[in-house]
Amino acid sequence: MPKMKSNSGAKKRFRFTAKGKVKFKKAFKSHILTTKSTKRKRKMRRPGIMNECDAQSIRALLPYGA
Repeated sequence: MPKMKSNSGAKKRFRFTAKGKVKFKKAFKSHILTTKSTKRKRKMRRPGIMNECDAQSIRALLPYGA
């Protein structure tokens, strides 16, 4: 049986932690930063951890844990 293909868009947006949780980059950090508070921008620097129910659909797109 041939290898399964990973979704190219998902490869660029998601990473897995050592325990298998899904990490992602927070949104709204690219432009119009003057209106956002320093606290809000600082919290957006850290990666987010996806909920388990949503992470299952991401694991289907990345069968080899790309």
